Amino acid sequence: MPTGKPSKDRDFSVIARLVVEQAIGEKLDGKPLDDPNAGKDPHAVALGAKGGKARAANRTKRELKAIGKKGAKARWGKKA
Repeated sequence: MPTGKPSKDRDFSVIARLVVEQAIGEKLDGKPLDDPNAGKDPHAVALGAKGGKARAANRTKRELKAIGKKGAKARWGKKA
């Protein structure tokens, strides 16, 4: 089953307008584009997205192995 935005946002004319606005860097009526970082902590935005790679870099090989075993057991260990 498809997930994502509702079909009304997939209208060709709406998508075309968004593409043109992104290309010119402003809305067609001259207003600036909406800031995607509005309402977010500026310090967190400056750090960027780190996620699992940064957490894995701070762990030892033994810790990563234990986490992996625990996840595999949770997924495959239960038999019906």
